[in-house]
Amino acid sequence: MRLFVALDINDEIRCRIARFLEGVCGFAPEVRWVRPESLHVTLKFIGEKSAEKAEEIERALRTISAETIDIAFRGYGFFPNARAPRLFWIGVEAGSKLAWLAAAVDKSLTALEVPPEGHSFNAHLTLARGGTRSHARKGGPRREEASFQHLQAKLGALPPPEFGTMTAREFFLYQSQTLPSGSRYTKLASFSLH
Repeated sequence: MRLFVALDINDEIRCRIARFLEGVCGFAPEVRWVRPESLHVTLKFIGEKSAEKAEEIERALRTISAETIDIAFRGYGFFPNARAPRLFWIGVEAGSKLAWLAAAVDKSLTALEVPPEGHSFNAHLTLARGGTRSHARKGGPRREEASFQHLQAKLGALPPPEFGTMTAREFFLYQSQTLPSGSRYTKLASFSLH
């Protein structure tokens, strides 16, 4: 099973983001937009693991003791950068508590042979992804990249979006399943924040 650890977002913020997506997805039709019900803040991607290993991972995550986290969702950006966009995201602001939780998750899983993150934690909420490099046209930008650049131009004329603030009171171990209709995420276990 394909696993990851993440925070869920509350319904009010999810609805605001869904309305935002309805208004902007037409500006970048070539990219793959995330369905609003699939939105989450990833703390750690784990990858393919057996059911037995998933149980070990759950036990390790239960040892984490962390505080509730106030999170603001605002603004947007592109990875790896605005000149060569391949991913469109919403900003996540949560101070040091969120980064601490991501580091604690990472550390708790390294003993279970889950490789540690090779980069610093960068909280964001993915809204859309471009295709792979194999779809690039010779001598010019990929259609997805051009689509993202059109989206950038349209968003540049608007004030930065504000989606609200929530308090995260738990985090989750998820299973990801790839289906013809897109990825489906199932919560396997929840872990309280105090």
